[in-house]
Amino acid sequence: MNREEELFQKRLRDLASMADRRGIVTYTEFLNLNELNIFHSTKRELAYVSCQSFGGYEHAERQIIAFIPDALSYNGSYGEEDIQPDYPISCIRIAPLNERFLEKLTHRDYLGAVLNLGILRSAVGDILVTEKGAWLFSLRQMADFICNELSRVKNTTVRANVVTPENFDYTPKYELVRGSVASIRLDSLLALAFGASRSSLTGLIEGGRVFVNGRLVTSNGYKLKENDIISARGYGRFRYVGIVSGTRKGRLMAEIEKFV
Repeated sequence: MNREEELFQKRLRDLASMADRRGIVTYTEFLNLNELNIFHSTKRELAYVSCQSFGGYEHAERQIIAFIPDALSYNGSYGEEDIQPDYPISCIRIAPLNERFLEKLTHRDYLGAVLNLGILRSAVGDILVTEKGAWLFSLRQMADFICNELSRVKNTTVRANVVTPENFDYTPKYELVRGSVASIRLDSLLALAFGASRSSLTGLIEGGRVFVNGRLVTSNGYKLKENDIISARGYGRFRYVGIVSGTRKGRLMAEIEKFV
């Protein structure tokens, strides 16, 4: 672990300790996959508080961790499925002022425009690009600034507005992929998802670029479970749906949803 990662781990401990001492819920900023993995590896040390994560919507890649003191967990304030911490997250809808002049904008275009406002990456969560704009999740305290200052993405003039959770309307697009695999090993499912050989993906896994549900996995033989979300840096994400049938040759017919 390098110096930066050690400092981040200390930050997690400090937030957990503050939640415990003061009897309040504390929050991180948006964490990337590496930071989420460090959190998972540190979680045992933080067992004296409850930890929950959320990124603004289901299956968000960048997430905020909430540290909940036992006093609040025990009295029933948190821990129920319908009672969640008040995550400091705002959802922003970015749309062109005139759809006729909308360029084909990418995730990188939207992210670059926001970061050019002087905002740190940790203040911004996932950006979900649609045909007519994008949804962006940010820290609540940065939302008004983004809405007031973001006026252009690349060459497209845009407007940005905070929307309530019930007005967040996004259906992820995915490609349904089915194929035969020898087993439900991580390397087999990666090969199916990205149309590559298992051997060519060995370096990807062993090089620390594959995460399962936010946790770094470096074993090619890791066995996936249904509904696991796999993120491969430089390749994309997919959800392992499950095995739908077997083949006459003893192989397994697997199904995955590849996010596009």
